[in-house]
Amino acid sequence: MTSNKVAVLIALTWLLSFVGVSVTVSLSSPLQLCGNIIKTVYCDNYAIVKLACSDTRVNNIYGLSYTSLEVFGLLILILYSYMRILKVCFSGSKQTRQKALSTCTPHLASTINFFFGSFFQMLQSRFDMSSVPVMLRNVLSLYFLTCQPLFNPLMYGLQMSKIR
Repeated sequence: MTSNKVAVLIALTWLLSFVGVSVTVSLSSPLQLCGNIIKTVYCDNYAIVKLACSDTRVNNIYGLSYTSLEVFGLLILILYSYMRILKVCFSGSKQTRQKALSTCTPHLASTINFFFGSFFQMLQSRFDMSSVPVMLRNVLSLYFLTCQPLFNPLMYGLQMSKIR
């Protein structure tokens, strides 16, 4: 990959993130809030939108569309990349296949775990969870923040002896 292509990809990553956050803040800032109690352990944009007295349809549509596009778009790109990598590796020797699988599996498992947690968080924030016990709701809301950092060292640590 050329330096120019890398620079363009980095610039696009920053630009798209900046635009996404800017639109989110510009949609949330003018909302009139009816309450001040957030029912999650941490504060995120949608928790604030849920406190609004005014119509939040635009916020909901944008938030769901942006999050879905980001999560599923990236997941599709990552899975496509891995399919291409594995296709090349599986055309080689048995040793090449084993090394490819032992190298790619931890990253792929970690990535799928992250996307599962993000998707779960998106669903949990959109639906009424009042029937779920508060303690379970708190634990589940922290899944993607806590399990990913705990899961990564375990996955990569198990593979370190093979990589060395």
